[in-house]
Amino acid sequence: MPARRRLLAAALTAATCLGAQILSYAATATAADASPTETVVSRGVEIPAFYTPPTTLPTPNGALIRTEPLPLALSLPTLDGPLPGRATRLMYKSTDSNGAPVAVTGAYIEPTAPWKGGGPRPLVAVAPGTMGQGDQCAASMGLEHPLSLNGRTISVGYEDVAIYRLLATGTAVVVTDYAGLGATDRLHTYVNRLDEAHAVLDAVRAARSLPGTSLTPDSRVGLFGYSQGGGATAAAAELQPAYAPDITLAGTYSGAPPADLTAVTEAIDGSELSGALAWSLNGFLQSDPTLRPIAEAHLNAKGKAALTDLSTMCVGDALLGYGYTKSTKWTTDGKSISDIIASTPALQTFLNSQRIGTLTPSGPIRIATGISDNLVPHGQARQLAKDWCAKGANVTYRPVILPNVISPLLNHFTPLLTDQGNAVNWLTDRLSGKPAKSNCGTLPILP
Repeated sequence: MPARRRLLAAALTAATCLGAQILSYAATATAADASPTETVVSRGVEIPAFYTPPTTLPTPNGALIRTEPLPLALSLPTLDGPLPGRATRLMYKSTDSNGAPVAVTGAYIEPTAPWKGGGPRPLVAVAPGTMGQGDQCAASMGLEHPLSLNGRTISVGYEDVAIYRLLATGTAVVVTDYAGLGATDRLHTYVNRLDEAHAVLDAVRAARSLPGTSLTPDSRVGLFGYSQGGGATAAAAELQPAYAPDITLAGTYSGAPPADLTAVTEAIDGSELSGALAWSLNGFLQSDPTLRPIAEAHLNAKGKAALTDLSTMCVGDALLGYGYTKSTKWTTDGKSISDIIASTPALQTFLNSQRIGTLTPSGPIRIATGISDNLVPHGQARQLAKDWCAKGANVTYRPVILPNVISPLLNHFTPLLTDQGNAVNWLTDRLSGKPAKSNCGTLPILP
């Protein structure tokens, strides 16, 4: 089967597995031309006005800016209320990597299922995996529209599965969209560890301040994320002591974390998800404009056009439009982006500042990584566990043993599915007050 047909089949299969709705939208404007009072449309999807931030933001991190009811596409009526629960769309204040205020969107779901663990109902902050960079890709929109398919974009709310599994345990869930994903005032700063960690921790604060929930000041807090989300929760666990000392973490699940972006950049180049290179570059250039002259010097017209095009794409779009693309096609001298990074000290310095594992995380952490994962490489995720163990952290390292099936995307995605139940069980044990036993002592003999 040709590569493009394989990618299309994979995207449609993932959507079908979610039992998703197929929606159609009509374009009325473009995001680039929209003012705060105009309708924002991304690849034909009209972004609700809720997602346009106000010009003035509150001061406290985690402060609610606005809320509204969020209809869940997959919901069943019961005598005790809708299953899995009642959802609220959120916009809350956070701080970006430059110390500037930023509005972040997300969702809180109050579960119908009772919490049967110890203590009051706990809260889990879910950090989504890679969704894309277009505002229509936001995870909170995926709860309302599990599949957006209109001929110009394919957005799949695949995180709904993990969210619903957590809700089934009676755990309250807050989901962050991250800075700039959903919120229409800026570009999503993809895999920026500070932006993501802050968004995750401030989502906890926002959920705590939401009126009418069953959360209490004694509700335990956990973090849950895979891939991009695994990096976000890992970074949040590291930064919590300094950024959010008011939050105590009962446990953090970090699946397939992109802890070393230099290694990840090399791995994804030429893979099915090559488009993620552009999402990274777009985000980094927004966070640090001093890098822009370097990009201007090395990117050719095709590369610059790809960055612009991908800035409004979701994962499905990137798979179909840029799958297997090599970055050598985007550069003026035919060098890969990894080669350019290796020869440019400013880029090395920036990527080193994004490294996760240099600080001691708070609370017990479970790191899971597929031993055959060559998209978000297994080796660098395992190294994160080693780095944290060396700092005395309480780490449960879980290598997911699966065969290499040739496709980097499947090597990365399959452990998400096979290990997700174990990850939910581990986290709910922490939320019930059960202690976690580190396996740092046996890590050297584990793959």
